[in-house]
Amino acid sequence: MKVLRSILFTPGSNMRMIQKIPALTADAVVLDLEDSIPIADKDTARVFIRDSLESAGSGSAEVYVRVNGIITGITADDCDFIVQKGLAGIMLPKVESKADVLKSEKLIEEKELERGLEPTPLIATIETAKGVMNAYEIASASKRVIAMGFGAVDYTRDLGTSLSKEGTELFVPRSIVAMASRAASIQALDTVFIDLADEQGLIRDSQTARQLGFKGKFLIHPCQIDPVNKVFSPSLKEVEYARKIASALREAEARGLGATSLEGRMIDIPVYQQAKDLIALADAIAEKERKRE
Repeated sequence: MKVLRSILFTPGSNMRMIQKIPALTADAVVLDLEDSIPIADKDTARVFIRDSLESAGSGSAEVYVRVNGIITGITADDCDFIVQKGLAGIMLPKVESKADVLKSEKLIEEKELERGLEPTPLIATIETAKGVMNAYEIASASKRVIAMGFGAVDYTRDLGTSLSKEGTELFVPRSIVAMASRAASIQALDTVFIDLADEQGLIRDSQTARQLGFKGKFLIHPCQIDPVNKVFSPSLKEVEYARKIASALREAEARGLGATSLEGRMIDIPVYQQAKDLIALADAIAEKERKRE
C-alpha cells in the first residue's frame, strides 16, 4: 500500500528548498513546474529538477513533479527533462477530462520508451467545475492514475467565489472527488490549507477531509507535515480495535458463520474488510517509519 498522507509542494526553481527534501518527514514532495514558476524561470526549474531528482529522493519522501497542464502546450518540454530514473510519479494539473489524462500519458510514454523506463504513476488534480463533473472518468482514465487530488484555490476562482474559513463552498466538490476516487479504487488527496498560522484550523480541515474519504493532503509548508501525518494515521486505539475485528470474524468463519458481534457491535464482511484496510495502512506507515530511522 502506498502511503500518501502528506504531499508537500516545492518550487522547482528553488535549489535551496530542493536540497532540504531528504530531511523532510513528508510522505511525498512535489517539485513544481506549474503555478509557482513564472514563464521566465521554467527552463531553470526543469534543469534543477532534472539534476536533483536522485539526491532529492535519497530520503524517505517520494519525489513527484507537477508538470504544466496539457492545455498550455509545454507539457512535452517538461517531460523531456523530468521523465527519468528517480521520479516517483507525475502530477497532472487542472485535469478536466479523460482526454487530458490520455494526451499527457502519450507524451510521457514517448520519453519512457526512448529511455527504457517503466510506466510512470500519475496523480491527476481536479481544479475546475468541469473537472469535478468529470471526476470519475478522470480517476478511471488510465491504470497509471494512482491518486486524484482536489485544488480548492483554482476551483473557487473558476466558480467565481472565494475560499471561506468554514469551507461551505468546498463540501460538494470534495465529496465528489473522494467518492470518484474510491469508485476507481485510487487514493483521494485533499486540497491545501493556506493559513500557515492556524495549526488548529489545519487539523480540523484535515479531520474533515479524512471523514469525507481522503487519504492525504497537499501542503504548502514543512510546518504542516507532522499535524497532517498524525490526522491521516490510524490511532493506536483504532488499530487495536481493527485487529480485534479481524480476529473475531476469522474465529466466526472457522465456526461456519459469516458474521459475529464484538463489544455489542455487529461484525460482518464489509466491517472486516474495512478493518483489514486500516491494518494494512498502519503496517505500511510503520514500515515507512522504520526506513526513516
